[in-house]
Amino acid sequence: MAQEYKVGIIGAGPAGCFCAYHLQNSCDVTIFEKSSPLKSLLVTGGGRCNLAHNEFDFRELAKFYPRGGKFLYSVFSRFATAETLEFFRSIGVETYVQEDNRIFPTSNSAADVREKFLKALHVNIKKEKALRVNKLDGVLEVVTDEGSYKFDRVVLAVGGHAGFNIAKYLGHRIIDPKPALVGLKTDKLFPSGVVLKSVKTKIGKTVLQEDLLFTHNGISGPLAFKISSLNAREKFPYTVLLDLVGEIDLQKLFDANPHKTLKNLVGELVPKSFASAVCPSGETKCSQVSAKVREELYKNLTALEVKVLDVAGGGEVVTCGGVDLDEINPKTMESKLVPGLYFCGEVMDIDGFCGGFNLQNCWSTAYIAAMNII
Repeated sequence: MAQEYKVGIIGAGPAGCFCAYHLQNSCDVTIFEKSSPLKSLLVTGGGRCNLAHNEFDFRELAKFYPRGGKFLYSVFSRFATAETLEFFRSIGVETYVQEDNRIFPTSNSAADVREKFLKALHVNIKKEKALRVNKLDGVLEVVTDEGSYKFDRVVLAVGGHAGFNIAKYLGHRIIDPKPALVGLKTDKLFPSGVVLKSVKTKIGKTVLQEDLLFTHNGISGPLAFKISSLNAREKFPYTVLLDLVGEIDLQKLFDANPHKTLKNLVGELVPKSFASAVCPSGETKCSQVSAKVREELYKNLTALEVKVLDVAGGGEVVTCGGVDLDEINPKTMESKLVPGLYFCGEVMDIDGFCGGFNLQNCWSTAYIAAMNII
């Protein structure tokens, strides 16, 4: 019976194509995509395609998702990093692990991954824009800008507002989308282009430690992206405290370097171009630093207070929000409201940190949807 199913997939991004691949030998599959298939894959990982993350414990993997981690727990228990890498090996994509545990193709080319993926895909792709899905007697009808098509099953795999509108039309609740993994505008501005290594901060109960880039209007880089992700639903402005250097005994350093200026000493702890920005009295000799200046400097180095005013863009822009997970069965990816309707990828209220996690959501949820359709 499975071979007789007609399946319509809306969206030929990573999730839609992955789902189609796993259905193509069992079902009659049609993908609807107004743009080029897997076009969005080309910009991932800075054009190198960060396919996955080097974490093979599904429990630990689920912790990298500020929203959707609990939902993905059962999904990852059936399809996660190991299965993802095996799939890519099967289509001729070998991989390697970076020092930061991100997994890339050995070709370092998203275009190469896309080419091999599409070569392995043998389904009908219609270059039409899906407008809505209608519930009819026993079937689902996909209405496009060029016609209408009836299917036994429909998979909604298109992210952004296009997918949200289709889901909303069918009665699903959409969690208000907000930008995540973006740079942040701040009240205080520091020397632009400076990167500080292993800066710490705490968001709620979560301790973060990543590199931080200071920009012309705020902060960016791995730490800023995580802050923006965890605080995606916080109202602006909000305050973060940045620990730039970790545990430090300033008085001991002053005593050991009495003739150095404060600015020169601090220039050994942080980049020299940044030292004057955190030094309350840069030209003062270490032997002459007052208790007040020492306390202010300690605060600047270990708990630098920065007020975040707004998002600034400048990252692997991901949206938090989407179809309410309470309305989707995590064991099947099927809608609890519309029988025969499935979801996968970024259309759902799931988002992860940088590092291959958002693509892993696509691979895993698409596979679960496909297996349950079959």
